[in-house]
Amino acid sequence: MPHVIVKLWPGKSDEQKHRLSEAIVRDVTRIFEYGEESVSVGFEEVSPSQWTARVYEPDIRSKWNTLTKQPRYEAEPNKQRRALQQQRKSKG
Repeated sequence: MPHVIVKLWPGKSDEQKHRLSEAIVRDVTRIFEYGEESVSVGFEEVSPSQWTARVYEPDIRSKWNTLTKQPRYEAEPNKQRRALQQQRKSKG
């Protein structure tokens, strides 16, 4: 322990995941003073169409008061993404 699970949209490379995993392990061992052998990191890719049901509702919205960092997007990330794309188009 601890075990850290990173949930994210598909598309990040194995190298990016490996770098993030190394950073997480480095910080967990430094901050919590655990040995590296005590830390595990996993990645769960969740499609944008499933994000709200599989991540936002069960892990974010229902546990909002336990989050140490809250997201700044709506419950429907695709809706937020479309809004940002529209803003960029109107500026350009």
